[in-house]
Amino acid sequence: MRAVEKSDLTGRARLREAALELFAERGFEATSTRAVAAAAGLSPALVTRHFGSKEGLRAAVDEYVLERIGKELSEVDPDAGLMESLGEVSARLFGEDLVLRGYLRHVLLEDSAASSDLFGRLLSGARAELGRLSAAYGKQTPNSEWAPFQVLCLVLGPLLLERVMQPHCDEPMFDPAVLAQRSLANQRLLLQGLYGYLEDGTGG
Repeated sequence: MRAVEKSDLTGRARLREAALELFAERGFEATSTRAVAAAAGLSPALVTRHFGSKEGLRAAVDEYVLERIGKELSEVDPDAGLMESLGEVSARLFGEDLVLRGYLRHVLLEDSAASSDLFGRLLSGARAELGRLSAAYGKQTPNSEWAPFQVLCLVLGPLLLERVMQPHCDEPMFDPAVLAQRSLANQRLLLQGLYGYLEDGTGG
């Protein structure tokens, strides 16, 4: 997720980057502020100075992750095909980026107030993207209560369940070619439904 080299970052940004990578690898509870400071090459006292606490550091990492996701989604080109562009961005963010994938897996599975809050903000983002999709494709608006959850399940399900899903897949689940195939399948499901052909009278 880094856009610049660590040596070019401020001390605060270096701590945030180090925390992101260690939280992605070990999880929040198993990562000490001392370990974060050591990975950033800085004094542990700077964690308190910049973030107030370990929880403050995690909040800063969450903000960074959400800003990155929001920025990528805001740059989707609707003229290139909104559904296709969103699918490509989602695959890149939630599949190709190993650090982001690990971070979201640890955070969303830890069963805490912070994880619930992060999911809620992802859910709000899903609602916004469904609004864009409905404006572009919708003859009828998807179920407003459950559609955002369904979209997030499609996107986050493989990320969260990778360890139990992978033994049942022939290829690595996050191989670029496999990601592209899964993205296309998700797009087809969202646009047509599993049995969309039944609605046009052609089904048996």
